[in-house]
Amino acid sequence: MPRNNELKKILLIGSGPIVIGQGCEFDYSGVQACKALREEGYEVVLVNSNPATIMTDPEFADRTYIEPITPEVIEAIMEREKPDAILPTLGGQTALNAAMELNRNGALARHGVKLIGANAQAIAKGEDRQLFKEAMLRIGLDLPRSGVARSSADIDRTVGEMAHSRSSFGQHSLWAVQVAASLIIATSSMRSLHTASISRRSMKF
Repeated sequence: MPRNNELKKILLIGSGPIVIGQGCEFDYSGVQACKALREEGYEVVLVNSNPATIMTDPEFADRTYIEPITPEVIEAIMEREKPDAILPTLGGQTALNAAMELNRNGALARHGVKLIGANAQAIAKGEDRQLFKEAMLRIGLDLPRSGVARSSADIDRTVGEMAHSRSSFGQHSLWAVQVAASLIIATSSMRSLHTASISRRSMKF
């Protein structure tokens, strides 16, 4: 990708709190981004609430803010630093949530700050399971049967709709359904349910 000469100063959002031994990829990617951007001649401003990270070492960014990663704090930093762009795609869910709220509440537009790394539409499509499913179907990818449930009754309805076409599951009467929260990364919050156990209890996890 060619260098964007319209940008001079970039605000990078870090990962915030991470457990030791987990999420180190966010710190690593943030460090590499700081180094690469500065090598390209950009001024880098970093905000990260976690001082126990490599990226917050003074050598990596031109200016570092050890502050909570919230839309309010980031907007205050934008007012002070006046960056040309904000880069949230290296800080995990915390950074993405903050950037999306700044886009929704008009803060990015008010301060003339571009969202780089991924635009708001791409982030939403990657996070929303229904939007992601629709995007994959539009380009012709085959996907497992799925649906979005917002209540235990929705689970029963969705499973019933998936079971309506028995050809999808062969002639077996027993099959499993994975129930997962919308934004989980690991599998600890997932449940594997069989047709006999689909009930209102399925939401209790």
